[in-house]
Amino acid sequence: MDHAADAHRTDLMTITRHVLNEQTKHPESRGDFTILLSHIVLGCKFVCTAVNKAGLAKLIGLAGETNVQGEEQKKLDVLSNEVFIKALVSSGRTCILVSEEDEEATFVEPSKRGKYCVVFDPLDGSSNIDCAVSIGTIFGIYLIKEGAEPKLEDVLQPGKNMLAAGYCMYGSSCQFVLSTGTGVNGFTLDPSLGEFILTHPDIKIPKKGKIYSVNEGNAKNWDNPTAKYVERCKFPTDGSPAKSLRYIGSMVADVHRTLLYGGIFLYPADKKSPSGKLRVLYEVFPMSFLMEQAGGQAFTGKQRALDLVPTQIHERSPIFLGSYDDVEEIKALYAAEVKK
Repeated sequence: MDHAADAHRTDLMTITRHVLNEQTKHPESRGDFTILLSHIVLGCKFVCTAVNKAGLAKLIGLAGETNVQGEEQKKLDVLSNEVFIKALVSSGRTCILVSEEDEEATFVEPSKRGKYCVVFDPLDGSSNIDCAVSIGTIFGIYLIKEGAEPKLEDVLQPGKNMLAAGYCMYGSSCQFVLSTGTGVNGFTLDPSLGEFILTHPDIKIPKKGKIYSVNEGNAKNWDNPTAKYVERCKFPTDGSPAKSLRYIGSMVADVHRTLLYGGIFLYPADKKSPSGKLRVLYEVFPMSFLMEQAGGQAFTGKQRALDLVPTQIHERSPIFLGSYDDVEEIKALYAAEVKK
């Protein structure tokens, strides 16, 4: 990448311009989706600023205390949730919102209602805030049946019905990764412009990777196929080099690295969490959608992740996602286990 030339580029593909370009491919489009997306992007910019200030705010006694007006300072994940709820409702394009922070789904009042359902985790990995590790926002978008009264079933759809999915990672730079069902594109926030610029067009995950990402602290509780697979990563029997272990413990950061460098991310079911730990609607589905769009795979240990039909909004599932060949290998181990 020629950074010197890059610094003087004047033809910048911003996320707004990119989405408007996509919109022109759909002559019937009224721009509703573009408006919704611009509100999500605004929410991400706000959270990015808040995350960057979090350490300082704590340092000077703001976080978790009372300010001069007597208002209690909001913790970052609560703040992020409020920002996204308000941004999505004010877009006038949503009807149901499902957030990791709220026990119940939010039904938008009729006067502000639109045709989209948004599922999201406003601040994934928020336990990592205090040590400045990358964290992020994950979201997925569904369309409801035209003219019908919105109901919870509109959200409890398989991931393959998603219209779009993405995440925003707040790390050394702020990265926004998006798929609207025609490939995956990555944008980086230019703080001097306040705009997301296209920096990773048409992301394709390598067919096979050299990295595996899993919490090995849970190894004693794993099932056979997972234990066998991780053993194979460390001690390959086919003469290939061993895979490297990389685990951040923040799903957005681990998946982002997997998407760019290849490899596999695993969060299996175990004796402690028999249904897995990650939530289907706003963690498993959006990340699986992105992986498939980038040429990878996502598997639950039983089926393709995007075929799963959730019955509750906070349902959990095991997940194995990443490079096509790597996921193929774990699928074969689970298939062999079933035959026993």
